[in-house]
Amino acid sequence: MSDVSSGLYALNVDKMVGLLSRAYLSLIRERKPFDRFPSVMLWGPPGVGKSQGVREIARVIERETEKRVDVTDVRLLLFNPVDLRGIPTANAEKTLAVWLKPQIFQMDESADVVNILFLDEISSAPPSVQSAAYQITLDRTVGEHRLPKNCIVIAAGNRVTDKSVAYHMPKALANRLCHFEIKGDPDSWHDWAVRTGVHEYVVGYLDYNSTALMRFDPAGTELAFPTPRSWEMVSRILQDVSDDIDAVYPMLVGCVGQVAASGFRTWTELYREMPSVEDIFYGKQAETPNAKELHIALRSAMVVYALRHPKKELIDNSITYACRLPWSFRGLLLHDYGCIPALEPILRQNEVYQMALRDGLQ
Repeated sequence: MSDVSSGLYALNVDKMVGLLSRAYLSLIRERKPFDRFPSVMLWGPPGVGKSQGVREIARVIERETEKRVDVTDVRLLLFNPVDLRGIPTANAEKTLAVWLKPQIFQMDESADVVNILFLDEISSAPPSVQSAAYQITLDRTVGEHRLPKNCIVIAAGNRVTDKSVAYHMPKALANRLCHFEIKGDPDSWHDWAVRTGVHEYVVGYLDYNSTALMRFDPAGTELAFPTPRSWEMVSRILQDVSDDIDAVYPMLVGCVGQVAASGFRTWTELYREMPSVEDIFYGKQAETPNAKELHIALRSAMVVYALRHPKKELIDNSITYACRLPWSFRGLLLHDYGCIPALEPILRQNEVYQMALRDGLQ
């Protein structure tokens, strides 16, 4: 859909990744230089997933071409102009000044490598830094330093309407970039979360209450608020520190705010009422819950277990168990299994999954 206020086409992260990946793959297959395609500018509120999307583009290119993709992530808000232009020094004859090449220009120019230069927070950088960064996006140069031909340039920034630190982009510059507005989207985020193993508590809660995924208010004064990025932070806390909600609750509040953290904590109490996920995957007798909320929680737990244990017998047992529950549960579970690349060879041999595909499983 088109965003009337910005005049841009608003895309979720998945659609942006698909659109740009196809464009870059086309250039690679036709052996055309990346400078034939305009540099891309991604606009969107903080935490919506712009940088996550750029990393996903890199993974797609690697998977489809078998080339190595190196992402150079430059947070321009932290840069000075000299960090982009380089440091001046005397030439060997002490007669001229030359500029030492900055680290970001030290890229592998091999034919089996694709470089992505990601200029993040470009709209928040000081004007002096922006001017150097814009030269990179437009001309692929800064001073005498030039990006290699195997380099893709993508920039990202917050909109002025987001009330974050942001400067208006000059119209003459804007007219030479390809712009997209990135919006939060629960379905797109869910599929990404399943693929990457986001903690089951987080996936389940946001399936139950999708409005909690993104609650960014430009006029608000809260320091912590829910965004796709802050929920990913919650997942990492649960995975790397502790999944005892009471023990880490102050950290959760510090990531997503008091209201979202409180609702999340209440939700996680459901997991105590679930049947044993291990029993389900090992084909043992397990109860089938009736409550819709328990179905959502059980689905998220089964998907994470399947991601960690991609063994045919276990996956087949779990699908057999899912057939004892309503079709809506089975269909959503199979959709999630289909998002996990490691399960693809197993699902190709599973009759229930293949039948669901023929019946229109999305």
